[in-house]
Amino acid sequence: MLKAVIFDFDGVIADSEPLHFRTFKQTLIAYGIDISKQRYYTDYLGYTDVECARAISADFNLNLDEKGIYELVRRKTKLFDELVKIESAIIEGVPEFIDMLNQNSIPIAVCSGAFLSDIHLMLQNTDLAHSFDIIVAADHVKKGKPDPEGLLLTLERLNKTGPNEILPGHCVVVEDSHWGLEAAMAARMHTIAVTNTYPAEQLQQFTQRVVSRLTDLAVSDLQNLCGG
Repeated sequence: MLKAVIFDFDGVIADSEPLHFRTFKQTLIAYGIDISKQRYYTDYLGYTDVECARAISADFNLNLDEKGIYELVRRKTKLFDELVKIESAIIEGVPEFIDMLNQNSIPIAVCSGAFLSDIHLMLQNTDLAHSFDIIVAADHVKKGKPDPEGLLLTLERLNKTGPNEILPGHCVVVEDSHWGLEAAMAARMHTIAVTNTYPAEQLQQFTQRVVSRLTDLAVSDLQNLCGG
C-alpha cells in the first residue's frame, strides 16, 4: 500500500547538480585541483558536501584536517549560494507531479544530501516552497547515501505527522543516482529512478522502474510498486 513518496532534491526536484559541480570545481582551483565533470559525476555526486570534500582530500592527497575540510565546504557553499540565486530552476514536470500527489492526499518528503539552507534557497519564491511535509538534509545525518540513515529518519519523522503507521514498504523513493537508489533498497523502500543526471542503462539495475520525467507516472504506477 502506498502511503508516502520521498524525493531526493538535487537532480530530482531542482536542476542543481551542474551548479554543485561548477562551484566545487571553482573552489578546488585554489587547492591546485582541476576536477573534470566526468570524475565528479562518477565518484562524488552522491555524497554530502562534507563527504565529498573528505573524499577529494584523500584522492588528491590534500591531507586536510577537519578544520580544512569545513573551510573548503564553506568556500564552496558561498559560491553555490551566489550562483543558485541566478541559475537554479525546478525541473520541468515536478510541480505537476507533486500536485497530483497532493490531490490524492499522499504525504511527501525530501531526503537530500544537500544542506537545508541550500534546499530552502532553491525553493524560495517557487510554487513548491511549502509543498513538503518533511525535509531531511545533510545537516540531520551522520552518514550520507548510500547509507539509509537519512531515509529512515525521514520515515520516522513522517510517522510523527499522522495517525497511520507508515512502514518502509509503504514508501516510494524517487532518485536520480545509484547512491540514492542503493540507500532506498537498504531501507527496504520501493524505487523509481529519473534520468535527469544518469542514463537509464546506468540506473536500471538499482531500481524497480526508470522514467525520463515524473509526469510519465500516474498514482496507480506508484501504488503498483507497493503492491496495490
